[in-house]
Parts: sequence; C-alpha cells; structure tokens
Amino acid sequence: MTAFPQPDRGAIDGGRHRYALRVFYEDTDAGGVVYHANYLRWFERARSDLVELFGIDQRAALDAGDGLYTVAEVHLRYLSPARLGDTVLVETTARHVGRVSCTLHQVALRGDTRLAEATVKVGFIGPDGRPRKQPAHWQDAFTAFAEGLEGQE
Repeated sequence: MTAFPQPDRGAIDGGRHRYALRVFYEDTDAGGVVYHANYLRWFERARSDLVELFGIDQRAALDAGDGLYTVAEVHLRYLSPARLGDTVLVETTARHVGRVSCTLHQVALRGDTRLAEATVKVGFIGPDGRPRKQPAHWQDAFTAFAEGLEGQE
C-alpha cells in the first residue's frame, strides 16, 4: 500500500515563513479571478502552518483547556488579481509580539507581483473566549521568529 501523502508544508526562512499554494477553480469566480475572501483563507492557512512549524498543537491546547489564537483584527489590501492556475506564495513576518497577542504581516505574491497584503493581530484566548496570557513557549517561538528578521529588511 502506498503511504498516505502529507499535506503541503511551508518553511521558515530566517524571520519569514513562506507558504506556497496553487489557485484552483474553486478559488475563482466565473471569470477565473480569485474571489476576494480566499486571500483571508490563504493567510489563515499560512499562519496555521507557521504555528505548527513552531511545534505548537493548538488542538491539543484547546482540548486541554489552555486556549488558542484567534484573529482580533485584520487590515487587508487587494493590489492585483490572482487567476486560475497561478502559483501564489504567502510570506508572513512578525511585527510585534506581546504577552497576549502578536501582530503579523502577510503578503500574497505571484513572482514579484504583490497580490494582496494584510496586517493581522492574533490574540490568545482561553476556552471562555476571554483574552489570556499566551503560554511562554508560544510567545518565545514568535519572539525568536520575529528576531530572525532583524537586519534583513
């Protein structure tokens, strides 16, 4: 029996997380242009992959009653349309890491063309939905990631 294929994975490159995807028919409108809400989905997938690459199991933390990250704010700009069949790269960097929240910057690229960019603030919440201090090793992972960007911009 053939091994079950693993889902696509991104990679951390210094202070950047890079997550590639392909535009499928389901991502587009009748004209083959990516529907605007799909950029939010792609950015969420990239952030989820980043957290997983940190070794953080959000599902286990939630099941244990610790909590999880949730989006508190998002500012999104559309710059150029992605189209059916395009390969898109989502790059994520950390802008600010606090005790309860992190602010990330994400850009969707097709080659050198910026398609969309977002600034996303994620906050750590407990099972009751209220903000709470994120676990120290989670904060440490984001801090180390943010520091990996120093001197590269």
